[in-house]
Amino acid sequence: MNETNPIVTEADLHAYADGELPETARARVEAYLADNPDEAAMVAEWQAQNAGIRSLFAGYDRAKDTDALLVAPPHAIPSVPNRWAVAAATLVVFALGAVSGHYGPALLERPDLQLAGSETLPKQAETAFTVYAAEVRHPVEVFADEEAHLATWLGKRLAIQNLKIPNLQPLGFKLVGGRLLPVDGRPGAMFMYENQAGERLTVVVGRNKENRTTSFRFASSGNLETFYWIDGELGYAVTGEISRDALRAVAEECYRQFPS
Repeated sequence: MNETNPIVTEADLHAYADGELPETARARVEAYLADNPDEAAMVAEWQAQNAGIRSLFAGYDRAKDTDALLVAPPHAIPSVPNRWAVAAATLVVFALGAVSGHYGPALLERPDLQLAGSETLPKQAETAFTVYAAEVRHPVEVFADEEAHLATWLGKRLAIQNLKIPNLQPLGFKLVGGRLLPVDGRPGAMFMYENQAGERLTVVVGRNKENRTTSFRFASSGNLETFYWIDGELGYAVTGEISRDALRAVAEECYRQFPS
């Protein structure tokens, strides 16, 4: 601790990173960070993670007309007409169940990709890229010089036997390393690659137990491009600030190398 600065606690650093530190204390913390580059880098990483989390949940930050119902007191005893309404609704549900059993494939066919397993995947991949690709000192947890350990560790966490990390060197991208990260609340993996121009891309792998369909999709957010697909229980997403054609080539190469 630099004695020219008053004591700065970890709680102070978290409050500063979250933008909740009182204005009177900000100068003290900023002076401390100026003299402690390691802590400054750590705080910068926290701020980047906060920005990524806000971006991930931005779509839920909307008021709805039905929000008031969430805090409305429940009715103690339903009235007689309400009981009849419930009974009628039950009969309708029962009838629909019988119909779906006979005509299910035609009426209730699931779409190729389900929201929980696919539409959330590109957003999570974009957030992971935004948070980690800009990191200079700590972009990954395990670097490429321990590739075998990385594959074994993440393979166990994702329950993937003989997980193979894609080799993208023929396409000009060298493995930087990888890390564990959450994907839909379950253990997921992220691999990071970099080319000679310093451009980075990430490959995210997560489990999707609700779907068995293989299907490619594309998502774009500003300068970020993402190709993603579901293959059995596994979902994959390749993200980078490179051309769509180059990213498609990377996605196709990953598809060839990953287990199916």
